[in-house]
Amino acid sequence: MRFVSWSYRYAEQILNSKLVLKKEIEESVMSINIPPKGFSRPQLNETIEKQLLVRGWSKQPLISGKREDLDIEAKIDFIKERVGVEVSFSHHSFLGIDLLKFQVMSYSALDNIDVGVYIVATSGFLKRMKDRGQKWKGSLTFEKVCRYLPHFKSAIQVPIFVMGIDE
Repeated sequence: MRFVSWSYRYAEQILNSKLVLKKEIEESVMSINIPPKGFSRPQLNETIEKQLLVRGWSKQPLISGKREDLDIEAKIDFIKERVGVEVSFSHHSFLGIDLLKFQVMSYSALDNIDVGVYIVATSGFLKRMKDRGQKWKGSLTFEKVCRYLPHFKSAIQVPIFVMGIDE
């Protein structure tokens, strides 16, 4: 599998300073083999999860970390050494919620991440999965994230590296 990427607020430069982590994420994506019938959204999510867990990433930590004074129930998908990863093959309406997770973890009283990595599918990947009989309609796409994210520049100030999974 291959991917395309886009850097928001110099995210790639920050990730390059954590090159081992960047390579772990990239290798986790590139090592995936797509079966002839394609992937369902949950299957692809699970496959990426297995790849990151074997590389030592923490799964679904609470955004508030271990702070008992904060009652934030939301979770990010993965975290390791101040890099947060959100894998989103869900409906495109979750874009704002996902981006806010990165923002909350980066700023305010939490300060848990320096950069976020947002893994989504490209529109071409969605089309190819649909052609193979998979149900990906309404999923968030790489192109939509890249189009929308600059409009949130006053609200989303954390650097985010967007990865679009392609075939």
